[in-house]
Amino acid sequence: MIYIGPAGAPPEVRSTEEALYYIHKEGLNALEVEFVRGVRMSEVLAKKIGKIAEDLGIKLSAHAPYYINLNSVKSDTVRKSKEHIMNTLRVAHAMGAYVIVVHAGYYGKRSHEESTEIIKREVGECAEKAEEEGLSPYIGLETMGKRSAWGTLEEIAEVCKCYRNVVPVVDFAHIHARFGGVIKSSADVERVMAEYEKIFDKFIHVHFSCIEYNIKGEKKHLPINAKDPDFVHFIEPIKKREKKYDIMLISESPLLDKDALVMKEMLGL
Repeated sequence: MIYIGPAGAPPEVRSTEEALYYIHKEGLNALEVEFVRGVRMSEVLAKKIGKIAEDLGIKLSAHAPYYINLNSVKSDTVRKSKEHIMNTLRVAHAMGAYVIVVHAGYYGKRSHEESTEIIKREVGECAEKAEEEGLSPYIGLETMGKRSAWGTLEEIAEVCKCYRNVVPVVDFAHIHARFGGVIKSSADVERVMAEYEKIFDKFIHVHFSCIEYNIKGEKKHLPINAKDPDFVHFIEPIKKREKKYDIMLISESPLLDKDALVMKEMLGL
């Protein structure tokens, strides 16, 4: 099944609870709850949101704070980063969200290989603690758009193969920007999807928008009508997989739910 919705509440509403009713009325069935400025939701509220989402048939995910850098040379930053991940996992579990999205870190002065080994170790501590606490959401490592950020699909695969509850999150805009406009056809999307399926094949959590970029990678997200990359290239690869596993398609366009509805229409849903 294909689930489609925005990354965060539409600007017309003031809370996650209101957002659920709002997007349901629009005809959307997914919401990524954004904790990017910090996890400030009680367990009681999280459970209430989860119940509303369940009643409305809306699938939930969550995005961990942006402040995470598991590859920092500062031990306090690494410690706080792991706390952000664990706090997001706990609230996401209470909501019934199935995955949390994590920006894992930056290379700094370390090599790509050394950074991967360090992030593998630190993510592993969170993955093991999550299992000890009985937390159900997956830890989703997002493909990153800046070349200074750790997070190619190949690097993420090295971490995922070590832990049952760690999966990739595919941000196609980020992949497109990082590699200089690499997604130009359905065949390019197929290549990424096939690479993903070698790592994990039970579901896929996807971020999509258009994007402005330069030699360093991502600059800013753009509406879908910018057509860079063009969503038309995603229609066939997504539709052919909707009966194989669940696809959660999250709009990170500045137009959020409005462009989520555009994607829904283009997919014929």
